[in-house]
Amino acid sequence: MKIKSLNLALSLAFLTAFTPQWCWSQGEAVQPKRLVLAVQPTLTSSDILEKAKPLEEALEQKLGGEVDVEIYAPMSYAAVVEALRFGHADAALMGAWPARLAVRLAGANLPLAEVREVIRGDKKVEANYYYSYWIVTKDSPYQKLEDLKGKNVCFTSPVSTSGYVAPLGGLVEMGIISKAEGKEADPKTFFSNVLFGGGYQQCWTALKSGQVDVTVIAGDVPEKLYREVLAETRVIGEQGPIPSHALVVSKKLEDPLRSKLISAFKELGQQNPDLMRSFISGIFVGFQETTAEEHLKGLAHYLELSGLQYTERLG
Repeated sequence: MKIKSLNLALSLAFLTAFTPQWCWSQGEAVQPKRLVLAVQPTLTSSDILEKAKPLEEALEQKLGGEVDVEIYAPMSYAAVVEALRFGHADAALMGAWPARLAVRLAGANLPLAEVREVIRGDKKVEANYYYSYWIVTKDSPYQKLEDLKGKNVCFTSPVSTSGYVAPLGGLVEMGIISKAEGKEADPKTFFSNVLFGGGYQQCWTALKSGQVDVTVIAGDVPEKLYREVLAETRVIGEQGPIPSHALVVSKKLEDPLRSKLISAFKELGQQNPDLMRSFISGIFVGFQETTAEEHLKGLAHYLELSGLQYTERLG
């Protein structure tokens, strides 16, 4: 399960179609430096681009008016990594696992981590990490994860850090699942049926309906869903800390623009969190300075345990 060769033309061709804007310096026309920001494909490209103008304008204002900010939404997370790798993007807003790939494959930097409003147990806190929890229905006969051998499970997605990577890595860490050297851990060696529901709501529905015996809920889901799930279930295990989303910056973006861009995002996070929620997560509250090594160490731990490798194909 490796990243395949990507057809960048599908995601990046329209970058060449931007119309230049001009500013004037001592009576001469000067073309502003273009700064390209890639946004993870959590929405359709058209939806993201429709919301892009206010963020473009806000960043341009923060950067002093001599930078033309352009936002685009690649077709996949892998295309964001490739854009950073080949110089088609200067920075990106992305989730933890793609961010780790950008650091490893593109030599990118991770200067800012998202601080989000998450729930830890019964308390709502602001943090750049969160936890996910194994849950069963309240009347379930199963008291611990070891009791679920041969039972049915629902994970959210094969590329979800909190809904699959960390839970699977946790099972390996506990010795419930074994992993051969150089191989990926396989949940089917413990569970009889493995379902990928597509999201936490779908897996919760599967658990309620009796389709599965156990599933996972994360502390960064909407509070209403989180409270509803915990009110009707029992927690029998947890894993974390799991890193939040981040700002990733290309190694080719140099100072002073690099430092200005980082400062601009920090300020916008404080001054206009609602604007940032459209591009990062609905529970965004700000940014925190960090490094890739510090922010992604929890993810690295679970990836090492599980042996999972990110795979995503275009088209």
